[in-house]
Amino acid sequence: MTHTPRLPIIAGLPMAVAAGLFIPLQGRINGALGAALGDGLAAAVISFSIGLVVMTVISLTLPKGRAGLARILPAVRERQFPPYYVLAGCIGALFVFAQSFTVVLLGVALFTVAVVTGQTLSGLLVDRLGIGPAGKRPITGIRVLGSALTVAAVAWAVSPRFSAEESGLQLLLPLLLPVLAGFLMSFQQGMNGTATVHYGSPIAATLVNFIAGATLLWAAWLIKLAVAGAGNPLPPQWWLYLGGPLGCIFIGVGALLVRSLGVLVTGLGMIAGQLLGSLGLDLVLPAPGTVVALPTVLGTLLTLGAIILATLPWPRGALKR
Repeated sequence: MTHTPRLPIIAGLPMAVAAGLFIPLQGRINGALGAALGDGLAAAVISFSIGLVVMTVISLTLPKGRAGLARILPAVRERQFPPYYVLAGCIGALFVFAQSFTVVLLGVALFTVAVVTGQTLSGLLVDRLGIGPAGKRPITGIRVLGSALTVAAVAWAVSPRFSAEESGLQLLLPLLLPVLAGFLMSFQQGMNGTATVHYGSPIAATLVNFIAGATLLWAAWLIKLAVAGAGNPLPPQWWLYLGGPLGCIFIGVGALLVRSLGVLVTGLGMIAGQLLGSLGLDLVLPAPGTVVALPTVLGTLLTLGAIILATLPWPRGALKR
């Protein structure tokens, strides 16, 4: 089994933030593709299938990719980790479907709050259970406070856009989907991180994710096709097909980082990247009706402060629970 050196938090956290920058861009792309097709499930199938092709090419081309590829079956056969970890990609499939289906219904504001809420809460749980390769990490008062401030800051950052969203019980089910997807994302990161240690490469873990996720999505879409028929024809805009390659980036980086940073810190770093990326999109490529208000900027800064609070190496006795 190959062990990669652990990254110090001063190097790993900026990498997590950088990977998170791609998540809102992927959400914007997959949401637009789902709207163009009139079929969120088909958009998720396309996104994951393109990502699978990209990861297959990378795995066969790069030496580290081929080495990791050769370790997948032996690691699974020898049960070097729980076999169900190979299904982590199904969580990614749920997340991409949630993007494709609910971003148009909820808007980026509510979608972001829902995902971040689920992801932050489960990050604490996954670290406490020791699902990731970093092992069990204690739930301290500082980490709980930092996580709570992160959720509050994200809600504040997107609050100017709440008035533009529909409200009511009709949004309850669409809202629960990204909450569930966000909650499961931390489990996916922990499972991928453990698999990466045994495969010796995040490339192999990312490839297995796309295989599992694409298989699930194709099965679901074929059932939907038989029952309800196909949606609209494929749109001609090339940029609508970039969601899969963007997913390769943040899945692979997340799988690499959780061994060093733990699931919660990796997730919080990506949350910071999501907010910065969303703010950048609103400034550079604003969607119709988007207004960058002062709470958006201040909420983003507060989120960064909350993440620093949760990730600094505080003394062991500081607010320990």
